[in-house]
Amino acid sequence: MSIKLVLLKSGEQVISDAKELVSDDKVHGYLFNKPQRISTAKPILLTEDASEDRSLEITLSPWVLLTKDDEMVVPKDWVVTIVEPIDSIVKMYQDKINGKNN
Repeated sequence: MSIKLVLLKSGEQVISDAKELVSDDKVHGYLFNKPQRISTAKPILLTEDASEDRSLEITLSPWVLLTKDDEMVVPKDWVVTIVEPIDSIVKMYQDKINGKNN
């Protein structure tokens, strides 16, 4: 695979360099390399027409905070779906894992 956005059964959205773990031509799970949890929030901004504001604040944080490991195995039954992230999220992820986080 490559950099993917993964929705987990827990409801978490994780961005990671994800690879399928295959045995006997079946996917049994996924290997996430440097996974980051995506948190979203609407910015607090008072305007006359609130329907015009469609922006989101996006934060990336380590998916599992208290580990030294960069790679984590996730069973396939914990994955709801895997999709291509939008370009701006890919860039944000790459900047973060490459130490270019502002």
